[in-house]
Amino acid sequence: MEKTAQYLKDAGVYYLATVEGDQARVRPFGTAHIFEDKLYIQTGLVKNVAKQLLANPKAEICAMGKDGGWIRVAGDLILDERVEAKKSMLDAYPNLRGMYDENDDNTAVFYFKNATATFSSFGGEPEVHTF
Repeated sequence: MEKTAQYLKDAGVYYLATVEGDQARVRPFGTAHIFEDKLYIQTGLVKNVAKQLLANPKAEICAMGKDGGWIRVAGDLILDERVEAKKSMLDAYPNLRGMYDENDDNTAVFYFKNATATFSSFGGEPEVHTF
């Protein structure tokens, strides 16, 4: 999981895919944080992405690495409403504090459950990690 989080941080931007009804939705994200041995992302509850994850937690993220490889992480994203989880994320990404606070009614952190991270490259065998 640490390798996955670091890869996402090094990439800077990854793309999160969710489902809305029968339509896939994809958007750029930039948060990847380990808290209590779980990989977390952050968003706002007022955003469609949060509503989509609450309706259907199945999600996948994808990022290109600076080495020309890429990662895909698939699993369920589960909302963690604890202030401690929100604070940990915002402490790791202090630039978000202008928009979010762990005590507001909007900050949402989701962690991966039943996740599979697949590291791939052109010509190489995929490396798979589960967590």
